[in-house]
Amino acid sequence: MTETQESTTAKLCSFARAYHSNMDRQKIFDDYLAYDLMGKEEYERIGELIDHDFEVGKSDQNYSFCSANIAERLRYYILPIPLSRIAFAEQKLYEFAQQHEKCQYVVCGAGMDTFAFRNDNADIHVFELDHPNTGKYKRERVRQLEWNIPENLTFVPIDFSKDNMQQKLLHAGFHPELPSFFAILGVSYYLTLSVFEQTIETIGTLCSAHSKIVFDYPDETTLSRSGAERIHTLTEITEKLGEKMLHGYSFSEIDTALKKNGYQIEDHRTPQEIQKAFFDNRTDGISAFENIHFISAEKEYSNPKS
Repeated sequence: MTETQESTTAKLCSFARAYHSNMDRQKIFDDYLAYDLMGKEEYERIGELIDHDFEVGKSDQNYSFCSANIAERLRYYILPIPLSRIAFAEQKLYEFAQQHEKCQYVVCGAGMDTFAFRNDNADIHVFELDHPNTGKYKRERVRQLEWNIPENLTFVPIDFSKDNMQQKLLHAGFHPELPSFFAILGVSYYLTLSVFEQTIETIGTLCSAHSKIVFDYPDETTLSRSGAERIHTLTEITEKLGEKMLHGYSFSEIDTALKKNGYQIEDHRTPQEIQKAFFDNRTDGISAFENIHFISAEKEYSNPKS
């Protein structure tokens, strides 16, 4: 995955949140800062990318996309996952924060996430982990917007393929003894099970008891021939953008990986449950993906190192 491709996929998710906030009346998740953080130029560029069937090489500075042209594709293929998973993750985060006087929120692959600028709880310390280039772009946008960087926000530049997450977080001021909430959204799709389990293990060694982790994952039907049409289409879209989905996981594989690292699943949302929680009674065509699951898990004990 190149740096440019990483930025493009991050901005695609931000576009989804911005479009939904601006255009849809029934809000699944209202990220009212997403458009501002992107800016008109990048918003137009990603809209054009969608209008050109995600062909990166078709960029034209004189082209302006039409919302009506992309609305159906956007609502069918792009909006459902990023909107529902961030709604699920932040709901769990707020519940977690209410249980603790102070806590830490670690966003792995933060991209253009806006939580730190929407958050009004000074007792949640936010650590945004992302590739240095993506983080640099985001900080420049914040500067251009003249937004104040909250005192409880720490940017942590990291190349996940090379850098040690533990070292980076500890150097940035992360406190292992404090209750911590880790969000790993949109990541498992592009990792083998062993690599994803290593990520869970790394996080587990950093956390105290009762800390939590939230993530989404594609199930074992993802690359099967019997999978739904839009699942296959989405895999083709992400591959065009430089991120190839490797495979899906079974629930038993996820459960085993978590238990091996001291985590107990507290909430497992199946596609049917995600549909009921976030998409029932909609008339705009936005519905839960048939292969996507959400997990919230709690660490049962502290490591001796902590």
